[in-house]
Amino acid sequence: MTQKQQEQQEHQAHHGGSRGWSAARKGVWSRLRFTSLRLRLVVVFGLVALTAAVSASGIAYWLNREAVLTRTQDAVLGDFEQEMQNRAGALPERPTQEELQYTAGQMANSSQRFSVLLIAEDPHGRTVYGSSGGLSGFSLQDVPVSLREAVNERQKITSTNKHAYHLYWQRIVAGDTPYLVAGTRTIGGGPTGFMLKSLEPEAKDLNSLAWSLGIATGLALIGSALLAQALATTVLKPVQRLGTAARRLGEGKLDTRLRVSGTDELADLSRTFNKAAEALEKRVADMAARDEASRRFVADMSHELRTPLTAITAVTEVLEEELEFEGGGIAPMVEPAVRLVVSETRRLNDLVENLMEVTRFDAGTARLVLDDVDIADQITACIDARAWLDAVELDAERGIHARIDPRRLDVILANLIGNALKHGGSPVRVSVREESGAEDGDGSGGDHTGAGSATGGAEEVAGEVADDGAEPGTGTEDGGTVIIEVRDQGPGIPEDVLPHVFDRFYKASASRPRSEGSGLGLSIAMENAHAHGGEITAANAPGGGAVFTLRLPRDVSALMEEDTKNTENTENARKRAGGTSGKAGGKGGTRRENAEGDDR
Repeated sequence: MTQKQQEQQEHQAHHGGSRGWSAARKGVWSRLRFTSLRLRLVVVFGLVALTAAVSASGIAYWLNREAVLTRTQDAVLGDFEQEMQNRAGALPERPTQEELQYTAGQMANSSQRFSVLLIAEDPHGRTVYGSSGGLSGFSLQDVPVSLREAVNERQKITSTNKHAYHLYWQRIVAGDTPYLVAGTRTIGGGPTGFMLKSLEPEAKDLNSLAWSLGIATGLALIGSALLAQALATTVLKPVQRLGTAARRLGEGKLDTRLRVSGTDELADLSRTFNKAAEALEKRVADMAARDEASRRFVADMSHELRTPLTAITAVTEVLEEELEFEGGGIAPMVEPAVRLVVSETRRLNDLVENLMEVTRFDAGTARLVLDDVDIADQITACIDARAWLDAVELDAERGIHARIDPRRLDVILANLIGNALKHGGSPVRVSVREESGAEDGDGSGGDHTGAGSATGGAEEVAGEVADDGAEPGTGTEDGGTVIIEVRDQGPGIPEDVLPHVFDRFYKASASRPRSEGSGLGLSIAMENAHAHGGEITAANAPGGGAVFTLRLPRDVSALMEEDTKNTENTENARKRAGGTSGKAGGKGGTRRENAEGDDR
């Protein structure tokens, strides 16, 4: 590997890691979103309650704040105005500083306990100040300029304004402490007075109120969350019951119904579900009855045809012996007709036998007779019994053992190899390999095409191919998987035919509706593979030709108990649905029992 290739691989690995981390982050974020209806209900209910509580608390705080401040303010301003009229109004027009100081102290001792500053001109024309707190107390610098200007502004006396000066107030904050400042002039001449009242007690009361409202809001939020949880449980409980009932219905328990109580929308939903389940149960019962009647018809027809076919077969054997007799027991003119009768009788006999085999699978009565088998010996015996030794190349080592049904494996091999010889031509190559449980369980493998999941067959089409990387089998976890590939030398299978290779009676060409085969061989092979817990896939090989890949677990007995339970559950569900026997066809309906198998 060159250095450039290494750098490209490192670059791709880096970007792949980044994309992986990004995808993982998105996955975690999507799981953190509100995927739960209960969570969404609680969150929405909590947000609504929080919004309502915060709004109510804010309004209550604002109203209480205004009420407290207004009550305190009115009381203080009223007391200050009364003191200005009674005490400051009693002073001479030009008082001395000592008189101002004494009066300010008396005014400050009122019930509201505020600081007072009085300003006037003494007899000598000088401006003197009198403060209740002395030189270090309330001063003119503590009064806002705007308030001083408003107090000293002379108003025009009118019919509605009888006084030239009025009382003005303002709220200020100094050192994180709120204050109320007010000022006015004495009516009729006299000192100007200013008042300073601390609002700290009211602020503390308002802070306590804010804390109380905050705690109440938190408690309301917790209560709303609990209430939302209770309501969500009440609302979602019917939804959960509906989900459980829907899952049970999906599992085949068609008798599932919901208990309906109340007249609300959820009760209507439950009633709708019950009606839908009842209609579905009736429909499934009708379909099961028709399916059972159809299977019974095919089975009865096959059995009824078997008796006359036995007699016809005996006659054709006699006619065939006459054909082979050297003495010429049959006239030359009749000989082609006799050969046609013999050939068609054999074909009809094979068709009836195949129909009976398919009926067993559909009815779920096909059984496995397990035995330890050497795969190579089994393939050799199958080829030898049908005189295909010269047309088949076997690539298989002895010693690959599996516990399977040897008769059904012979049926699978005969159909696959015969189909390859008929449509692909010789030589047909059969190879065998094994995979351990770890290799088989990792899901590795290349592209695979075909209808491995189909349940029909088509002998008329050429054999289907699967690459070495075909779809993994379903081997047991510890026993591994046996893989058998049948490859021919033909032109391969058309792409539009591949999905239908295992369909019953499927014909690749509409112009050839009739062929030597019954059209059920590949379908029967697939059903036998399913009975073992295996699979057959088909695709076109890159080098030409078709290959069928059979995958079987090395020990089928490990799957018998689980499949028996699944079959019983399916039968019980179908009995509840329509009173039918519940016999399932295909892979799921095949019962695996260590009992005597059916003759084909």
